[in-house]
Amino acid sequence: MSACCGLANRMQFGSMPGSCWLILVLAVSSAAAPADAATVEHTFNVATVSWPRICQPGNVSIPAVDGVPGPVIEASEGDTVVVHVINDSPYNVTVHWHGVFQRGTPWADGPEMVTQCPIRPGQRYTYRFAVSGQEGTLWWHAHSSFLRATVHGALIIRPRGGAAAYPFPAPDGGEKAVILGEWWNNETVIDSNAIAVAYTINGKPGDLCACASTPDRSARFELTRNSTYLLRIINAALNTAFFFKVAGHTFTVVAADASYTDPYETDVIVIAPGQTVDALMSATAAPGCYYMAISPYQSAFPPPPGGFNGNVTTALVEYAGASGGGGQPAMPAMPEPTDTDTANRFYTGMTGLIRPGRPTVPLAVDTRMFVTIGLGLRYPPSCDPTAAAQPPACQPIPIATMNNHSFVLPSTISMLDARYGDTPEGVYTSDFPDRPPVEFDYTNATQEVVLGGGAAAALLFPGAPATKVRKVGYNETVEMVLQNTALVGRESHPMHLHGFNFFVLAQGFGNYDDGERRLNLRNPQERNTIAVPTGGWAVIRFVADNPGMWFMHCHLDSHLSMGLAMVFEVEDGTTPDTKLPPPPPDLPQC
Repeated sequence: MSACCGLANRMQFGSMPGSCWLILVLAVSSAAAPADAATVEHTFNVATVSWPRICQPGNVSIPAVDGVPGPVIEASEGDTVVVHVINDSPYNVTVHWHGVFQRGTPWADGPEMVTQCPIRPGQRYTYRFAVSGQEGTLWWHAHSSFLRATVHGALIIRPRGGAAAYPFPAPDGGEKAVILGEWWNNETVIDSNAIAVAYTINGKPGDLCACASTPDRSARFELTRNSTYLLRIINAALNTAFFFKVAGHTFTVVAADASYTDPYETDVIVIAPGQTVDALMSATAAPGCYYMAISPYQSAFPPPPGGFNGNVTTALVEYAGASGGGGQPAMPAMPEPTDTDTANRFYTGMTGLIRPGRPTVPLAVDTRMFVTIGLGLRYPPSCDPTAAAQPPACQPIPIATMNNHSFVLPSTISMLDARYGDTPEGVYTSDFPDRPPVEFDYTNATQEVVLGGGAAAALLFPGAPATKVRKVGYNETVEMVLQNTALVGRESHPMHLHGFNFFVLAQGFGNYDDGERRLNLRNPQERNTIAVPTGGWAVIRFVADNPGMWFMHCHLDSHLSMGLAMVFEVEDGTTPDTKLPPPPPDLPQC
């Protein structure tokens, strides 16, 4: 290694101390996948660890699995994954395997009180599931409270034939897992709604973020010139979408959310919380040292009341054998934080890769839904919203809704347990509506919407939060229009659907009008998380061929906690393998 990147210490794979901006960990692929399906087994000990604060003295106690991020799970398509989770933390814990279909194993999906009761402190639970019919980059994370801020890691599924089976040129330089996150200097379970003090990649700070006293603050890694690398990029942040660039380099996107795409050339990647992007990067720049960088994409209008962290975070990229004397690495020009045009070009530029034998867009639709998503206001339960004068304690508080309903988790039994025992009464109701209660100018400026009439203004104050599901028959095709609203503010919402991929047929700005929109029914991108454009809409379609209770929610954790969620109850099919199986014997109890 030359001295041109002398600003950081060499990063060791698996060594991930505490944290500020962006980092990068190497995950070199095996030469070939095993001939037969295997069992991939891990033990995750969720425990409280002491982690260094950034630019402040002392450490902070956080829940984690062997550091931040946690272990990488590597499997081949068709393998069975077994993870023993031991909860030695003081918090309730569940783990969600983000993007895994869980066909036949719905009890292993992981969202607290949707598919299981939490693993209590001092208890354990073993997740067992197959990764069949899926290839690419997924990830795992806690699905209890805000614990996924520090309890998360990569889940990589390779083709059965190894790298030679990729539908793109195999990366001769290797693969690199790049996990983006956020950091707080206080316990995240308390302060995760506050502004993050830093952004991270695999838990490490970058040169522009950390103080000189911060240990091991930047990741650095080596490229061999004229080799090609596969970057497996995961956004594990709680509340922030990112722009991602590497100075002097461009990318060819080949997959998103573990679904292959047509090769898409770009110099910037945009990635929302919950999403993954696989991109090839060729080391064809002049030998030297370069910064990899992330910066926030802030789509909210008006901007967040407390502002946001607009800093740029870096990691160091150096060519093997490059000569130099400690000069400053080249820095990419980053988009402005509010650059929605760049975000929209990236999100709409990708199309799906058509492959023989793979699912195609279903053309006949059984269930059509138009679902508004956004923020509103709510008075505390003890207050009278009709009172002319409100006491100081009765000020409205933010609430999030889908079709004017705010979601709340049940407290005594999981929804899947209630479904299996046919005891939904008091747990959930099957009356989530297919349309909002009124139609209005959904994405106009807030003041004009409220002043424009009583109908829209009434939506600012929905009823009490409730647990509502939409029941759909087995194998039905569901089409959803996800429509942003501007009742309180416009913002891009990354909507994640458990248990399925969906086709993104169209997306745009303003109010959706199906008479004017052209859907891509030939080669749309396939995802499990869609960043619905700020002040806009997206049309998605999926086949409900997976019996169970499947969470759909905003992957901004601050919005999930305010109720931006609902659940699909997919009914059983007619054959034994299309029916809800019984719960595993060690399933945690409430």
